[in-house]
Amino acid sequence: MNAPVGSTVVSRSPDVMSGAAVFAGTRVPAQSLLDYLAGGHSLDEFLDDFPTVKREQATELLRELSHSFEEIG
Repeated sequence: MNAPVGSTVVSRSPDVMSGAAVFAGTRVPAQSLLDYLAGGHSLDEFLDDFPTVKREQATELLRELSHSFEEIG
């Protein structure tokens, strides 16, 4: 996953989850959101299971990824 890593949405640090992109201020890998959605789960289910992730963070990540795909296409 190549989400912008200087945003307030995700962060990376070699000391947190082995450098995986995580939702900023959490230890929740950003990839987990995509896995949940791909598995047919809703955003609300994801947020219920990972209460440290804010709805705004999740929706902003999806927006950023959407814009990335628009730039490619």
